[in-house]
Amino acid sequence: MTDKPVSELTFEEAMAALEQVVGQLERGDVALEASIALYERGAALKAHCEAKLKDAEEKVDLIRAAEGRAIGTSAVEGM
Repeated sequence: MTDKPVSELTFEEAMAALEQVVGQLERGDVALEASIALYERGAALKAHCEAKLKDAEEKVDLIRAAEGRAIGTSAVEGM
C-alpha cells in the first residue's frame, strides 16, 4: 500500500488501494488500531473515487450537451 496522499491518486490507483484495504480488513489479520486506520483510509479512497467518477460524468454531460444530445436522462424502454 502506498502512503501517497489520497488526493494525489488517479482513479485507478485509488481503486487498487481500496481493493487492498478491503482485502486486508476482510482477512481480519490486522490489529485493531491498524484496522481503524485502514478503515479511515478506505473511506477516504471511496470518497475520492466517487468524486473522480462524478467529475468524469460531468465532463461526458458537457460533451453530450455540446453535441446537442440529451444529458442526465436515459430513455425508458417502451415509452
